[in-house]
Amino acid sequence: MQSFEIGKNDAGQRADKFLLKACPNLPKSLLYKTFRKKDVKCNGRRIPAETFLREGDVMQVYLPDNCFSGMQKAQVRTLPMPEIAYEDDDIVLLKKPVNLPVHADDKGSTDTLQGRFLSYLAKNGGYRPEQEQSFTPALCNRLDRNTEGFVIGAKNAAALRCMNEKIRLGEITKQYLCITVGVPEKCADTVIAYHRRLPGKKAEIRRTPAEGFSEIRTGYEVLAANGGLALLRVTLYTGRTHQIRAQMAALGCPVLGDEKYGNPAANRKRHLTHQLLAACSLRFDFSAAACPLDALRGRMFSYVPDFCAEYGFSEVDLTKI
Repeated sequence: MQSFEIGKNDAGQRADKFLLKACPNLPKSLLYKTFRKKDVKCNGRRIPAETFLREGDVMQVYLPDNCFSGMQKAQVRTLPMPEIAYEDDDIVLLKKPVNLPVHADDKGSTDTLQGRFLSYLAKNGGYRPEQEQSFTPALCNRLDRNTEGFVIGAKNAAALRCMNEKIRLGEITKQYLCITVGVPEKCADTVIAYHRRLPGKKAEIRRTPAEGFSEIRTGYEVLAANGGLALLRVTLYTGRTHQIRAQMAALGCPVLGDEKYGNPAANRKRHLTHQLLAACSLRFDFSAAACPLDALRGRMFSYVPDFCAEYGFSEVDLTKI
């Protein structure tokens, strides 16, 4: 038999989900068999798998001790300090540099933004893995390895649930700056297209609906043009794999430096190995309803990436990105 006292970061989730996280080596089939046999109790009463847990609850699971052998505490590696744009009790707004993956990828990198986030929190006491049973601080959005910009980190379970819901509801406006090879025909537009992910982590864009494709919406505004290049402000209304990169290539104006969708000759000419694309503006357009992240309501964070000046766009007024 194993007993668990439900902490703040464990509360608010289903009993079965909690146990799968707290006991990673416990087979699902055995866990659900245990629920069916009514061998899981909460505060002395037998409960079904879909029971939501509250802080202070005490769970008892009747299984042989060897079923809980995977309950080792997480180990946090010491990694470089991440660049932080904002922090409060619930959220950290990180600035990801180029060539740093958000999570471990197929290139085998041991240094990730998620790892740096955990390392930072563990160092300053914001995360104590030895005290957690089912929760690990997590990042709420992703960026490609070679795209720089803002990534939101949640310190606790309530903040993670709330931020993920705000993203799902479209209450966070994300804008990017990029330099393209060529200038779009329209100075500004909101493009509706259809997207699917292909094998090998590449996206395909169509102008018309088709089976297996999802609708995407991408807004852009040409801020300046110079020597066959254009500086664009892009607003994402949907979030699909490589959406900006694939959509701009489909419009005939690929992002400069993009090796997957871009113009190889233009990239070689400038000796570029990564796309000039930055997720450099976030606005928290939260609804009127109270939430755990009220400190962010109505706030906006932005910065101007270095590549703007490097490619002759230093005179453009970017103060309102």
